Amino acid sequence: MDKPVNPSGPTAAMTAPRYREIPTFMRAPLADGPAGVDIALIGVPFDGGVTNRPGARHGPREIRNLSSLMRAIHHATRINPYALCQVADLGDVPLPRVFDLEGSLADIAEFYRGVHAAGAIPLSVGGDHSITYPIYQAIAAERPVGMVHVDAHTDTWDEFLGSKFTHGAPFRRAVEAGLLDPKRTIQIGIRGAQNSEEGWTFSLETGMRVVFMEEFTALGVEAVIAEARRVVGSGPTYVSFDVDGLDPVYAPGTGTPEVGGLTTVEAQTLLRGLRGLDLVGGDVVEVAPPFDPSGNTALVGATMMYEILCLLAEAVARRRQS
Repeated sequence: MDKPVNPSGPTAAMTAPRYREIPTFMRAPLADGPAGVDIALIGVPFDGGVTNRPGARHGPREIRNLSSLMRAIHHATRINPYALCQVADLGDVPLPRVFDLEGSLADIAEFYRGVHAAGAIPLSVGGDHSITYPIYQAIAAERPVGMVHVDAHTDTWDEFLGSKFTHGAPFRRAVEAGLLDPKRTIQIGIRGAQNSEEGWTFSLETGMRVVFMEEFTALGVEAVIAEARRVVGSGPTYVSFDVDGLDPVYAPGTGTPEVGGLTTVEAQTLLRGLRGLDLVGGDVVEVAPPFDPSGNTALVGATMMYEILCLLAEAVARRRQS
């Protein structure tokens, strides 16, 4: 059933057949700028930072398509993000120099500075994980943020084949730039053999709480939720969700799959456990549709995006009331 909560309200578009009209994230209205928008849904179709398999540049388009399956009211929390705040799709970040990695990251940062200056909270879809660093350059310029990071990899490696800005390095760069507080950062689901320990070492030595997948399994999701809440505390916090944090049986369409990851139910439960935090943004990255013709990975990405949207909407409403 697609009966609207209010036939003339912000969810009215959700009553149209899902195969009609121009697809937007969650069938939210398309806006030409961030003015008057509380939560800005933004595509970043860029995978110039991948170290092996490209394809995440196609993530925003496919997630927009599959997000037509999302509805308004969350079945478990009863949150209706569209009733709490103004949600709009701002389209994709313009990338006029896509073959220039550092130039493109600078263009991403400039776009998000405008979003941040307008007071909109960004919820982004990549693209590879290199996009999170320029987002931090915009939204964390005034003070560092904490982070709940779901991923198979720490993404705190340094240089790869002459570049310090690959998708394996965004959080090392963010810590070095004073944008990310490592002592208020938790990385969940980390696993997979590496040729160097430098990423794990950097995360641990700077004070990040690294929950390797084996510990996640031993503790259980509720204990990890409690640990995440302890680590990030009451300060401003960002949620970054890499779909390779999930086991590839749930999300095969990604550039660097690692077996033995979270289930989709564990991931949803984990995200719902972040209610009440001071959330200032989020992203879903590394959906690479060419590696999953079924479209299931994009559906998983859209669903995790909706979970984060509900969290952000509640945080916006709570700040408004206070």
